[in-house]
Amino acid sequence: MALKCGSCPSMTYSTLTLNGAKLHALGSGALWYPDAQILTVSDLHLGKSERMARRTGKLLPPYETLDTLTRLTSDLETTSPKTVICLGDSFDDRLAEAALPDPFRTTLTQMIAGRKWVWIEGNHDPGPTELAGTHLASYSHGPLSFRHIADPNAGAGEVSGHYHPKFTLQTKGKSITRAAFLYDETRLILPAYGTYTGGLRSTDPAFDPLFPGRFSAIMTGPTATAIPNCQADKT
Repeated sequence: MALKCGSCPSMTYSTLTLNGAKLHALGSGALWYPDAQILTVSDLHLGKSERMARRTGKLLPPYETLDTLTRLTSDLETTSPKTVICLGDSFDDRLAEAALPDPFRTTLTQMIAGRKWVWIEGNHDPGPTELAGTHLASYSHGPLSFRHIADPNAGAGEVSGHYHPKFTLQTKGKSITRAAFLYDETRLILPAYGTYTGGLRSTDPAFDPLFPGRFSAIMTGPTATAIPNCQADKT
């Protein structure tokens, strides 16, 4: 069931509980932890079009960083978090960070000011070293632990990203695929927040050791759509 955020009627979210923490999976792909005032996003992949042009010569419209930061600005204005956690791969690579245009760098600086900002190390980049904030391999708060790549042996309360999960819903003879949160009683994997990011379907074998039993999904989009008990989706 999608609910409306009280401070922003246009924002929808679906609730979930992980290791005792009550969380809101926002339709934007961000995770809001109201009791701790923590907003978490994963896999921004800022500068992806620049990196693709540099490495492959393939040209994409260079607007994904603007779009990603615009959506993040909206989520920050709506939730007013005390802490923001970026779960790794914030930039598409280190050179993409260096090539970030000054207006975007200024926007990020303004976002960071006045709050705790945690950059988790990803496999694409270790976090922007020239921007303010704390750079960590992992981070814990209360019953939750945050890292870039899920650890199959982690205890309950793990929040991660990396896989860019997607979920396909069959409804009224149509197939709808969207970026999605995947979770069970042990862990939660966030969708990629960045524009131009691809992803893995929830049926991909990469998820098998992470969700060996039943799991649930929350699809992103204008309406945050909760899909419980998704064991059948993996067959």
